[in-house]
Amino acid sequence: MTAPRIVLGVTGGIAAYKSAEIVRGLVQAGAEVRAIMTPAATRFLAPLTLSVLSKNPVVADLWDPGSGAVDHVDLARWADVLCIAPATADSLAKLAHGLGDDVLSTYALAHRTALVLAPAMNTWMWTHPATAANLALLRARGAEVVEPDAGDLACGDVGPGRLAPPERVVAAALAAARASRELAGRTVLVTAGPTREPVDPVRYLSNRSSGKMGYALAREARRRGADVVLISGPVALEPAAGIRVVRVERTAEMRDAVLAELAATDVLVMAAAPADFTASEPADRKLKRSDGVPALTLAPAPDILGSVTASPARKPGLVVVAFAAETHDLRENARKKLDEKGAALLVANDVSRPGIGFDADENEVLILGRDGNGLSEELVPRASKTLVASRILDRVTALLQPS
Repeated sequence: MTAPRIVLGVTGGIAAYKSAEIVRGLVQAGAEVRAIMTPAATRFLAPLTLSVLSKNPVVADLWDPGSGAVDHVDLARWADVLCIAPATADSLAKLAHGLGDDVLSTYALAHRTALVLAPAMNTWMWTHPATAANLALLRARGAEVVEPDAGDLACGDVGPGRLAPPERVVAAALAAARASRELAGRTVLVTAGPTREPVDPVRYLSNRSSGKMGYALAREARRRGADVVLISGPVALEPAAGIRVVRVERTAEMRDAVLAELAATDVLVMAAAPADFTASEPADRKLKRSDGVPALTLAPAPDILGSVTASPARKPGLVVVAFAAETHDLRENARKKLDEKGAALLVANDVSRPGIGFDADENEVLILGRDGNGLSEELVPRASKTLVASRILDRVTALLQPS
């Protein structure tokens, strides 16, 4: 097994001196470490210190090739984790809003794997609403935050804001590195969003799906090292970098796109909410109110999961994760669908509850599966869709492990 590859970002706070212990701990654990220091960080700690401890040049100046600077995109391809410790309030704001005005923030814009943040700052800065909002945004994107300790601060105040102990930061970075490799070499196919079935050239049958759950799953699978294909219905979302996107409109198009990818797919996560019905005979021109209420005849839309099950092209050992959006009798309907669809896992959620499920940033799901002991159930309490995606892929990863 290759060594974890960790980029340690060090920003300009008094806690920067503790980054030396973090580098030492990571190296002793067998990790390869490349350090990036902001100009302000070098005012508190000499780059030579981290270079000696990491046995690698330290990148400390965006404009000076002699500082050990390397192409930030190549470094992003190399890294399993970006761990920023200490992370100042200023650095959190830059990360949250995509600024790139120094060597670390520029690198962070190219980084695409796990992000671990260990904040350190004055208590008032830590509790400021802007800092809280920036952290919430970063967490929603999948960042892990190693919460600061409370105690005596360099400014003389007492309260939360002290950098977490180095051993806690090291443990978080190493855990993130392991996660970032869990799906390496695997191809994960995710469906997301609604489909639209035309009634006439300007109207369609659809649903309230925003695609946020599917996009979160695709992003998390990519973070864990998978090659990700995202088949997306019409949504107002941008996928993470490194994800191949196939855009579709109708349910039949989504089915065809899924079947075209099956031979190379290890995991199929069907988070989309395709329309169940389609108009039998869509009008070829706009239906007019003056013509009276039209007689609309519906027909079943294609059953995508049924087509997958019947496909001779599916890769042996394909792990299928199905979804069920319910408005009542969640557990009973989920168990029935698990048996009917033959999926390895079924993720069910109650979309009648306000603030979760369709067109929301949070979800609460019930994950069902079958093993040698029969039916298993796991309730994932209400959380961001990023965190829910992580729990779902934890289950997928366990299924892929050799028994």
